[in-house]
Amino acid sequence: MLRNYLKIAWRNLLKNKTFSSINILGLALGMACSLLIMLWVQDEIKMDRFHENDARLYSVMENQHYSGEINTYPATPGILAENIVKDIPEIEKASQILWEETPVLLVGNVFDNEKGRFVQGDFLTMFSFKLTHGDAKTALKRPDGIVISQKIADKYFKGVDPIGKAMRVDNKHDVVVTGVLDEVSRYSSMKFDFLMSYDVWQKGAPWSKEWGNNGPRCAVMLAKNADIDKVNAKIEDYIKTKNKDSNVDLFLIHYGESYLYSNWEAGQQNGGRIEYVRMFTVVAVFILIIACINFMNLATARSVKRAKEVGLRKVVGAYKASLIGQFMGESVLITLLSLVVAVAIVLVLLPGFNSLTEKQLALDFLDPTLWALLLLLTLITGLIAGSYPALFMSSLNPVTILKGALKFKPSAAYFRQGLVVFQFGLSIVLILSMIVIYRQIDFIQHKNLGFSQENLLYIPDIENTMTTNFDAFKQALESEPGIKSVARSQANPLAYGSSTMGVSWPGKDTTKQLLFNVNPVGFDFIKTMGIRLLDGRDFSPSFGTDTSNYLVNEAAAKKIGYKDPVGKELTMWGRKGKIIGLMKDFHIGSLHVAIEPLIINLQPKKEAWGVGMIRAEAGKTQQAIESTEKVFRRYNAGVPFKYYFADEEFANLYKAEMVVSKLSNYFAFLAIFISCLGLFGLAAFTAEQRTKEIGVRKVLGASVTNLVGMLSADFVKLVGVAAVIAFPVAWYFLNGWLEKYAFRIDMEWWYFAVAGIAALLIALFTVSFQAIKAALMNPVKSLKSE
Repeated sequence: MLRNYLKIAWRNLLKNKTFSSINILGLALGMACSLLIMLWVQDEIKMDRFHENDARLYSVMENQHYSGEINTYPATPGILAENIVKDIPEIEKASQILWEETPVLLVGNVFDNEKGRFVQGDFLTMFSFKLTHGDAKTALKRPDGIVISQKIADKYFKGVDPIGKAMRVDNKHDVVVTGVLDEVSRYSSMKFDFLMSYDVWQKGAPWSKEWGNNGPRCAVMLAKNADIDKVNAKIEDYIKTKNKDSNVDLFLIHYGESYLYSNWEAGQQNGGRIEYVRMFTVVAVFILIIACINFMNLATARSVKRAKEVGLRKVVGAYKASLIGQFMGESVLITLLSLVVAVAIVLVLLPGFNSLTEKQLALDFLDPTLWALLLLLTLITGLIAGSYPALFMSSLNPVTILKGALKFKPSAAYFRQGLVVFQFGLSIVLILSMIVIYRQIDFIQHKNLGFSQENLLYIPDIENTMTTNFDAFKQALESEPGIKSVARSQANPLAYGSSTMGVSWPGKDTTKQLLFNVNPVGFDFIKTMGIRLLDGRDFSPSFGTDTSNYLVNEAAAKKIGYKDPVGKELTMWGRKGKIIGLMKDFHIGSLHVAIEPLIINLQPKKEAWGVGMIRAEAGKTQQAIESTEKVFRRYNAGVPFKYYFADEEFANLYKAEMVVSKLSNYFAFLAIFISCLGLFGLAAFTAEQRTKEIGVRKVLGASVTNLVGMLSADFVKLVGVAAVIAFPVAWYFLNGWLEKYAFRIDMEWWYFAVAGIAALLIALFTVSFQAIKAALMNPVKSLKSE
């Protein structure tokens, strides 16, 4: 029986090559797209979940309360881990984890900036970062120990066992190699090429020992069977037990979820990368449904060709269930053939897809999970695509069929039309998404940030010898060709230096806790950044009192309550001074958030650390880089020269959005193409069914234009209905996406007009090909059987 079903299915495929090809190609494209997205989603979900202690690992978060406002950060006091593990029995281990640092490592005459982190002793026993050499339990217990990657070992020790060997750090102190890391898993969001003792860093950061200051991250490992809700209740007011004036509540979130659920607003989780996971999962489902609709439409439309077969089978005793099984089997067979084509398409597209998404996705045919995924995809697609055709065909009346009087009921035609509307409705939503996402990204890239990104570069980490010689470095550099101005700043152009509540002014409501961002800078910061001063002046060496004076932006002046702030008194960290300049608001960091209040103070020479910023003259960027490198090596010998362009770093802030924009373009095109395949097949079948009608009309004098219009009108109407339904749906979801940005475009009417007209033109072009072909047919041939 099964063998006969397969034979019949294969014969039908060969008999109707055009429609079979359309079905297979449509399903293959839909499955290939869905498979690519599922591989990406699976990769995202696996991030940070490979640790053996995954279920017990948590990140410590802070809710900071400021007079009704709640800000949520992963930053914590630098002494939290060592204390909380002693005070909370349910916490078995804890480690402070510093942000990525890039110190200069030196062995012999080999030196370079390397990326790594300072962590505490239990880090390697909490997280599953394996060592190829050394003991994870003791490697970081030694204060002067360093654990390095194999890449660093090969670079600095070249074939020599590095264990026990010394390395110089920032030309300040020596460390000893206590371990060599195995390759860090690609599923780790935390990347590093070395690990050093947190104690070494903390010696140079006395502020990190205060309960009122925050910065380093803290991760904890709970004891087995610990109740997370009870632990959260215990630690909520923990900081207040150490600092009674604290405005901080602590809570834990699962470490493995931190990557996907990274955005917080008013103390509540508010998305993150999980939004992209959900978005593309929906897109994968949409495109697969569009492909399945093609199959349903073509299969039911062509059912008249197999009606007599169904009638004969029923007359000789075939049950409805067996007929359903036969047609579902044929559907699954077509889906299997489509799967083979889909896998081939994925193998071709994977390198480009990986390059675009910066992933390392692969089809591992030895992985049982992949086979389970492929099987699931095949069954779901086959069953969905074949469900309605199987039910429709098996329900046909054999008496009516064999009398040759088979006619489709209006309900069947309405169903097919409904599928076309649904199919193009989804496609129009994707087209609108493509337009809106592109426009928002373009808006971000070209928005006036309030400072000039062009020709602005910066040197990270102006430490070592340049810390004390920066003024000399600045003076020497400004005399070089291609250099317009030079300044220093504690933070790079795309970040705030730090934040504080230690700001006061006459008349301040002392019951309110207000947070201000702070960035200590050097002379010519305003000039070098290209920031506009609305009132007052910049810091100047001519005014000795500027060491206690301040510049504020509009947001800070508004928060303070000063309408004309220049000349008004301001005290920060106990240092009383005056506001000497009002800066026009400028963007720092992502446009997802509103411009925050910023106070700029003059950085003392002895604290000159951070970044050096250089403004190149227009058209002389390369000359400026060469000049900067020459002077840099003169004042900072033994340190690698590295620089970054502000505009490129700003673009990197929106790398995820850029990927989403490009992918949405590709997926929208695929959705339209698959929809057009189905529309093309349906138009061909409709033209075939109306061959004699077309012949009669031509004999009676109908023109080709009239016939093309008649055959195209019904399909164009359906696309028009799809657009009307899709517009409000698209507006709702896209407007919600735009609300994630503090600065965003408006949903303009012409976006919808472009999407609707594009869909209509594409549909018209697809249908008109078959319509013209039918209209040009010789009526003698179409009527000769009458």
